[in-house]
Amino acid sequence: MITIIDYKAGNLTSVKRGLDHLGLPNQISADPQVVSKAERLIFPGVGQASAAMRVLQERGLDQAIRTAFQRGTPILGICIGCQIILDHSEEGDTPCLGLLPGRCLRFHLDDPALKIPHMGWNAVTPTQAHPLLAHLRPGNEFYFVHSYYPQPADPATIYATCDYGGSFPVAIGKDNLFAVQFHTEKSAAPGLQLLANFAKW
Repeated sequence: MITIIDYKAGNLTSVKRGLDHLGLPNQISADPQVVSKAERLIFPGVGQASAAMRVLQERGLDQAIRTAFQRGTPILGICIGCQIILDHSEEGDTPCLGLLPGRCLRFHLDDPALKIPHMGWNAVTPTQAHPLLAHLRPGNEFYFVHSYYPQPADPATIYATCDYGGSFPVAIGKDNLFAVQFHTEKSAAPGLQLLANFAKW
């Protein structure tokens, strides 16, 4: 059973639809007891970092996620769920969960033709192998909507990058944690492949 963490963020139902399409048992839960003891966790979301952290703390989900991580539960972060696993976000000067050392940074682009947020389809390049990237090819395109991006402290925790006015990390992870800046649930066949890989990881 895959548990999707409910913290008032958008795109929960689209993640659920993706899992349903793959025939993967899943549930949405805001219960910290359920989250802390889950078999597998997906930590999705769209929105603002400080608002997301506030809801997590109000619901006791911040500690539930940390407990699950420490227990070795496989965790997949998506979009905001990729950013606030780090120590800090520049968005709202927000202290985050600190599961993976690093910071979430705002795009600063020199090319006036490039708009913020970075929105739409873009090619992703794996930089090292990971089970969640199995059967994906360099240049597969995924769907993005974001103004901030993850910057882990340790380059060894970066598994894929994308180019938008320069290269930036889009897949990061350590141990039982993996997270992507793009939206798997909106990325057609490559996104569904990643979700299927997660179910087997």
